[in-house]
Amino acid sequence: MRKVYAAIAGLLLTAAAVQMYFAAVGAFDKPRDDSSFVLHSMNGMMVIPVLSLVAAAAAAAAKAPGRQIGLTVLPLGLVVVQVLIVEVGGLFDDSTGNTTPLSLAILGLHAVNGMAVIGACELVFRRARQFAWPKPGPRPQDASEGRPVPAS
Repeated sequence: MRKVYAAIAGLLLTAAAVQMYFAAVGAFDKPRDDSSFVLHSMNGMMVIPVLSLVAAAAAAAAKAPGRQIGLTVLPLGLVVVQVLIVEVGGLFDDSTGNTTPLSLAILGLHAVNGMAVIGACELVFRRARQFAWPKPGPRPQDASEGRPVPAS
């Protein structure tokens, strides 16, 4: 189950990286309209959250430490923050629906938080790989005699 968790965490990281690509596709689409960002929206609102939850379930099934399971849910929480940034930024648009300097300052946090999503997914993937394929280390010492404890 540990390897399944690592594989799902890898998919989560891939989805986060693809998210940036989809944002660029929307930004360079001409003419740009609401449909320009449909792939970005679908991946961010559905794929990343679902993969985060599925990866967390796989981590729990693999008996990962609770802190690792919580970390695996972090991308979902950051996606919620992404939505909040867009909603709060929109509150400061002018009466015609155009952005203002304040709304742009808030909306710019969407990109910063997007980088945090990618960073969180990378950390989840790195730790999932370490959990699935631990590196052999020195054996623990027997405290009473200072000798290595026999492998069980």
